Amino acid sequence: MIVPVFNPGETFDDLVASLDRQTMPAADFEVLLCDDGSGEPTRERLDAVARERSNVRVLHLPHSGWPGTPRNEGVAAAAGEYIFFVDQDDYLFDAALEKICDYADLHSSDVIVGKEVGIGRSLPRQIFRRDIPQAVLGKDPLLEMLTPHKMFRTSFLREHDIRFPDGRVRLEDHLFVMRAYFLADTISIFASEPCYAWVKHPGSASASRIDPVTYFPHLEAVLDLVEAHTEPGRLRDKLLRHWFRGKILKRLSGRQMVKYPAAHRDRLLDVVQPLVEARFGTGVDDGLAFPNRIRAALLRADRRPELLRLAEFEVGPECHAVVTAAKWTRGGGLDLTVDVRITTGGRDAFAVEDPAPGSGRVAWVPTAALGDLPPALLQSSRGVRRETIEVLIGDEITAQERRLLTRKPKKAGPIHLAIDPLRVFGREDRARRAGLSAKIRRGGWSFETPLTADPAVLAGLSASPLLAGRTCRLIETDTGALELVREWPGGAAKDFAGRAVRRLRALRKEMTADRRR
Repeated sequence: MIVPVFNPGETFDDLVASLDRQTMPAADFEVLLCDDGSGEPTRERLDAVARERSNVRVLHLPHSGWPGTPRNEGVAAAAGEYIFFVDQDDYLFDAALEKICDYADLHSSDVIVGKEVGIGRSLPRQIFRRDIPQAVLGKDPLLEMLTPHKMFRTSFLREHDIRFPDGRVRLEDHLFVMRAYFLADTISIFASEPCYAWVKHPGSASASRIDPVTYFPHLEAVLDLVEAHTEPGRLRDKLLRHWFRGKILKRLSGRQMVKYPAAHRDRLLDVVQPLVEARFGTGVDDGLAFPNRIRAALLRADRRPELLRLAEFEVGPECHAVVTAAKWTRGGGLDLTVDVRITTGGRDAFAVEDPAPGSGRVAWVPTAALGDLPPALLQSSRGVRRETIEVLIGDEITAQERRLLTRKPKKAGPIHLAIDPLRVFGREDRARRAGLSAKIRRGGWSFETPLTADPAVLAGLSASPLLAGRTCRLIETDTGALELVREWPGGAAKDFAGRAVRRLRALRKEMTADRRR
């Protein structure tokens, strides 16, 4: 394990403690603390950590000012079969090394992406929805996580001379990881268990505002790498779309765009508008969500006032997800009817009209505040009407959110959701309550809001049935948000009965499917 270190704070102790808790025996892994020229107190602190642990070594290095060079020195000094890059203010889950190494051995992986969990930050969810032993670049969501917090086969890195750039290079992790992705025979995603806790701290580099003039040449280096390893066409466009969306269009959207001082906004647009024309063909736009297709077209046309008005509109909508009916089923589920409304200025924020009946296309009717956007930009055969709702569970113990279910309604109107309390609370879960919220995607825009309900709906809800497991109640908190609260620690027999019946149901389904085959 390679950890670049420079004058770490108290959170470094959390990392060290997580290494001590690893289920993999200490004799089976080595930790290289690569000190980037820290002061004497840090040098003594690191040496003390190493003295107390036989599997820890410290490399005292000249100061380089960036983590790339310390990581490279760690790769050169590493003796293990695999290399795992960890940052000094993050930590590992207890079984991370054992699980991820077993998975890599099983699949002969060159690159292994272990499940990351955001602490104080939200992370993409698609990449960690399931294990993918042989992930394919351009098909599987590998680009969602380009952090260096991954494991690599040591011989693979050395054979291909894959290194981080030395010195202060932005997006150095993208350069390293993408080169590894292009050259690897086998890339694996291990999503079954959490491995890496990526912690957000105040003042982190990822939270600071960029200088457009100095930042975007580093982005162009990543684009050069992609173009060097791909031919013109769909794959290249799909890969380039990731950086166009995440590093350019995201900076021109919503609250981020609105809060810029006017001088910074002009400076940013002065840099990115010619960059987009030079580096991103119009084929890159084709796979963008509806709002980003509008944004990209306005950017290409250098229509700056309209870009700002679009961002101002995105700040304004209010989203409400209100439970209008609730009932328990005999099978132990909680059926909810939810009315979702997204409004701005008292009207539907995403009203549409049919500009040409029978064409299969609809046109968004934006608010007057947006001014006169080109009509062609507002038409779409997909996207503007598309809606997805995810129900999220707020874990009482970890304070993390997790996805419970996803629905894609086929028509407008109330949405019907079925919640299983035994999925809300896991078998080993000790939590008594779970907050319920909804993430709504409509027209390409995303909103997150607590589930709420009229008190009359809650008052009319009957007691939970036996097959729901421990007795559960749907309650309203002081803020108006809904929580599912259960009996604890009693009721274990009810949980056992509910889970047993669900296992029988699943077995019957399997037997029925087998007979049909």
